[in-house]
Amino acid sequence: MTDQNKMIEFPCNFPIKVFGKNETSFIVDIKNIAMKHDSELTEKAFQTEISAQGTYVSITITVRAKDQPSLDALYLELSSHPDVKMVL
Repeated sequence: MTDQNKMIEFPCNFPIKVFGKNETSFIVDIKNIAMKHDSELTEKAFQTEISAQGTYVSITITVRAKDQPSLDALYLELSSHPDVKMVL
């Protein structure tokens, strides 16, 4: 891929949205995974939104993506979590 074909300019701030059951352990797990991949994350990097029925939660994580492989590794680990319904 040439530089002209790249869709993302690295490094950059990149939001990832994770959906799963609204359980404290799920939220903690997702935060721990994200912080493993970006040790400079603070609480400001995480935004949560509860579904209308309170069953599900979406967690938006804004990470500092260094390159495509590091972003892919984070996405893969988040997607592999057994309680994750979807990662965007």
